[in-house]
Amino acid sequence: MQIPVYNIQGEPVGEVELREDIFGIEPNRAVMHQALVRQLANARLGTHSTKTRGEVAGSTRKLWRQKGTGRSRQGSRRAPHWKGGGVVFGPTPRSYAQKMPRKMRRLALRSALSAKLADQQIILVDDLSQIEPKTREMEAIIARLAGRTSTLILLPARYENVERSTRNLVRVKTLRAQCLNIRDILGHDTLILPVAAIQVIESILG
Repeated sequence: MQIPVYNIQGEPVGEVELREDIFGIEPNRAVMHQALVRQLANARLGTHSTKTRGEVAGSTRKLWRQKGTGRSRQGSRRAPHWKGGGVVFGPTPRSYAQKMPRKMRRLALRSALSAKLADQQIILVDDLSQIEPKTREMEAIIARLAGRTSTLILLPARYENVERSTRNLVRVKTLRAQCLNIRDILGHDTLILPVAAIQVIESILG
């Protein structure tokens, strides 16, 4: 499929051929959802921890005799209903990691890219490597290309000028194309890709 390419002034300067098997498939929403849930789950630390009645500090002696005091029977100061006692069924350190086959992960990325392209939310630019590292200039470029939507800029390599000029823009994020992930694709309204980034994406997902 032929997609128009723009310069940083927002003017069309040509077209580029995109692979149908990456940018033109029928999106598989179930796999996209599974991949997103997996990535969010894998980002969880799982370091939460509580102590049971066997781990908290305190004596285990019986507080008073079983009968004859008029009070309820108690066996230990560590019981959960006492202040400083243990926690019942509390969280313990665990891993939230989920596994997903590589083919399914790549299918999720291809589905997300295809859905974005079908909604006209992917914008190709000829080059971003020569712009000045100024936030105001980058903000103007993004406004011309994508408007005021949240924007993800995929870079083929390290473009320090682009990364520095977008650092203070709230709704803009830069990402290396080799680090492409489902969360960032679905979390931004518009994707801006230099033509060189297309080759990186196709080499990974092709």
